[in-house]
Amino acid sequence: MAERTLIVNADDLGLSEAVNAGIAAGHEDGVVTSASLMVRMPAAGAAAELSGQLPELAIGLHIDIGEWEHTADEWRLGYQRCDPDDPAAVEAECRDQVAAFRSLLGRDPTHLDSHQHVHRSEPVASVARSLAAELGVPLRGEGIAYEGGFYGQSGKSEPYPEGISVAGLVALIEALPAGVTEIGCHPARGPVPESTYDGERERELESLCDPRVRAAIEDAGIELRSFAELG
Repeated sequence: MAERTLIVNADDLGLSEAVNAGIAAGHEDGVVTSASLMVRMPAAGAAAELSGQLPELAIGLHIDIGEWEHTADEWRLGYQRCDPDDPAAVEAECRDQVAAFRSLLGRDPTHLDSHQHVHRSEPVASVARSLAAELGVPLRGEGIAYEGGFYGQSGKSEPYPEGISVAGLVALIEALPAGVTEIGCHPARGPVPESTYDGERERELESLCDPRVRAAIEDAGIELRSFAELG
């Protein structure tokens, strides 16, 4: 393995047909190597079918407990799968999502992460660690460095186009530390009006597919791999 290894992982697979198409394009024409599936979302079945056409795209589980949206200067609950403060409810929901993943794809996920990074807080954190250990797969941010700087909004959903520019992505790549690093992304091909992160997704796709990004990876001697290729 090279001194520096990069995994480019696309979140929200299954959210919509536009997201599915964007992730596929980012993989076929850009630098996306892995994706994380939201098994409860409307296009999850279509994503599973699409995965058959993309055998080199590693697919993990994007644990989805709920979503908070920042509007009118406050955070509001968009939806909730279970009570995020109830350990038993969280474990049941997470295990149901693993079972749904297996039903859709016929295999285990190659990695685990979560929507809006809820696995960084308890009780989801303990459940996610336990599941990752049982499955023998990486959990985002544990053992593999995670870089979330490729993002087109601030912490309060304000536009931040510099974060998803080609120059911004190249800068993140050139600054990668030694070892394995995951860069997260959220591409789409077309509008995603059901998400507060909408137009940014198409701009992400443009950057991920820009030849200057792959050239930066190659010029820096960085090895581009998927979660499945980590072994």
